[in-house]
Amino acid sequence: MAVLPFQPTPFFANKNRAFWNLQFAGWGGAFLLRAVSGLVAGQDGAFFLNILIESILGLSTSTVLSVVFRQLINRRPLIAWGVSAVVLASAVLMFAFIGAWVISLTRGMGENSFTALVIAYMIYPLTLLGAWSALYYAINFFLQVEEQADRLERLEAQATSAQLAMLRYQLNPHFLFNTLNSISTLVLLKQTEPANAMLTRLSSFLRHTLITDPGGKVTLAQEVETLKLYLGIEKMRFEERLRTDFQVEPEAAKACLPAMLLQPLVENAIKYAVSPQEEGARISLSARLVGQRLRVTVSDTGPGLPADGQRHSLPDALTGQGHTVSTGVGLANIRDRLAQAYGEEHLFEIRTPATGGFTVMIELPFEPAEEDAESAALPRPVTNQNPPPLLPPATARHPIGT
Repeated sequence: MAVLPFQPTPFFANKNRAFWNLQFAGWGGAFLLRAVSGLVAGQDGAFFLNILIESILGLSTSTVLSVVFRQLINRRPLIAWGVSAVVLASAVLMFAFIGAWVISLTRGMGENSFTALVIAYMIYPLTLLGAWSALYYAINFFLQVEEQADRLERLEAQATSAQLAMLRYQLNPHFLFNTLNSISTLVLLKQTEPANAMLTRLSSFLRHTLITDPGGKVTLAQEVETLKLYLGIEKMRFEERLRTDFQVEPEAAKACLPAMLLQPLVENAIKYAVSPQEEGARISLSARLVGQRLRVTVSDTGPGLPADGQRHSLPDALTGQGHTVSTGVGLANIRDRLAQAYGEEHLFEIRTPATGGFTVMIELPFEPAEEDAESAALPRPVTNQNPPPLLPPATARHPIGT
């Protein structure tokens, strides 16, 4: 028989209930403690009647104090602490007066005057009500700090999600600009059939990308399928000059990463490695797990970095046309997205092997998918990073108490 998971409810989820639970537990505990002491000391029935009345009086007085303190807690400190001290002193005097009067009725005053009895009795309500007041303010200030921290976390999550969405949305016009430029080249060369086929594949690629959440994540297997659709578009133009090699370990394929993260790397490889060389180039993608981290490497067999350390767009070796004008989005976009999504927990490294070519290595914390990537027919987000509501519920901002 399946057992539903137990999810404990926070004690202060219902502040009114938490207040009354603490009230009855506190004053009930004080009564029991004094009652046990009285039993051990062999006190008479009048003593137990007195402590019962004192407990009821303490519960009533502290309830009235909670109403006053609730109105003062969000005021300026000078007003809040000054008025609270006056109210607490008045409550202690009233408690002591009523307590002394009850004692005089049940046990007699003896040789002391009523005033002396009130003064002698005052230490008890001062201790209890003073401690109660300090605890009341401490709990409510703690809850306010927790709520402010939660609100700040929600705002930061919302800002991060908006930043991720903005970076992801930059990719769509960037990719469309480059692809439409390729289609335009085919049209100028009177190659209408390949141009039409490329438009068809472009629509299929966009259908796949539009169903992913801009701030979400996909499995590496789904990202690779998206890359293959993109490479299918570019294959229409470069034919045998574009060669690909994918080596993805089965466990690495189940790892999650930001959607459309690798597409700019492949696009840059086509632009700087395949396009300027008559023989074209090979684009390789490898992925494996290194401990609890996912390592993805995208490399090409192009000319690599020149002496100035910058890759330049050269005329296409076959057509004589410039492949694409750089929009400056690619690598900078990836760096920003990784910084937003993983902070310091990622690695983004560019390498130029001595044998030539260009390599980009990315390491991310391993986040397994909730379901096997092979069961998904189309790329879709496996996690959702939609921002939570801007503010917590309005009831969470009130202090505990009546």
